[in-house]
Amino acid sequence: MPKQFWRGSVLLAPLPAVLVTCKDGEKSNILTIGWTGIICSHPPMTYISVRPERFSHDMIKNSGEFVINLTTSSMARETDLCGVKSGRDVDKFGLCSFHTLPARTVSAPIIEECPVNLECRVTEIKPLGSHTMFLAEITGVNADEKYIDSKGKLNLQQAGLMAYSHGEYFSLGRKLGDFGFSVRKSHKKARRS
Repeated sequence: MPKQFWRGSVLLAPLPAVLVTCKDGEKSNILTIGWTGIICSHPPMTYISVRPERFSHDMIKNSGEFVINLTTSSMARETDLCGVKSGRDVDKFGLCSFHTLPARTVSAPIIEECPVNLECRVTEIKPLGSHTMFLAEITGVNADEKYIDSKGKLNLQQAGLMAYSHGEYFSLGRKLGDFGFSVRKSHKKARRS
């Protein structure tokens, strides 16, 4: 099948559409981030990339902390709103009717409505051009108990998580397998003929 070649662009997709909360002094804010991901398992590390003109940029830079709040499909409107409205002009927590809870390891609040909240402490700041990358250690994770089964397993497939792909929001679909399923031996005994 023929392919078209384009110059380099940001077409890695899908990505999580997350709400990042931050706090600097008494002021808290929420911003929508699509440029995020995991960069290391041990220690658990993540990043977010934020445009320097965004209201939250200096809040994160000054405080050295933020929380990544995973979003659900039912939060699509609020997630988009937090990306197009500025915290300079409006209280996004009130506008979206979000409830906050205190984080345990950082001063930024967590959003109660989000199924998972990753508390993060900045370890490095890298200006890259249009965005500044904040590398951070994940210092704590808050998971909604309704997604944790009796064996202590987190079942995020039940949360209805949302993804971002090239300017559009999507609901994640059905589970296709889990890590290692392609090489796992079947536990079923072979029938004898």
